Amino acid sequence: METVNEKIETIISQYPIIQYAFCSTQELTFSDKVRSICQTECERYGKSWSCPPGVGSVEECRQKCLSYGHVLLYTTQAEVTDSSIFAEALASRTSHEEITREILKDLKDAEISCFALSGDSCQICEQCAYPAACRHPDIAIPCIESYGILVVNLTDKYNIEFYTDMHTVTWFGLIFYQE
Repeated sequence: METVNEKIETIISQYPIIQYAFCSTQELTFSDKVRSICQTECERYGKSWSCPPGVGSVEECRQKCLSYGHVLLYTTQAEVTDSSIFAEALASRTSHEEITREILKDLKDAEISCFALSGDSCQICEQCAYPAACRHPDIAIPCIESYGILVVNLTDKYNIEFYTDMHTVTWFGLIFYQE
């Protein structure tokens, strides 16, 4: 009988996943300092359901993540003319978000209980309804940093590369699941 990890590997093998690792949610590092970056540096803070404070406190996010036993850390990549041009790098996230939504759909079709976090805040709607109810709660994906998660600890442990070259943007995703 196929394990959940084997089912997930079969599903993600259909997508342009560059690197991945299966981890325990106990390996995640949560920090209010990560969240403070959202508040001080992100224009979406307080304007999106996928960002703080809309996602809840770091402790609430931590509890949600830890309610799942396992997490898949994965990356996709996008080619750009110059990764240091912030607007161009940010615009490249669309394909990562689409891939994440498709993987989630496939996992749910395989009856795997899961939810995802991604490398940037949700951009499904041109203008988020926040603070009114989210228009697409079934497909909206919050940002990893909005949950206060320090991804670099996992990338170091599992040798997942953050940077390849100036023409490539690496996007990270986390999919939480039960075995």
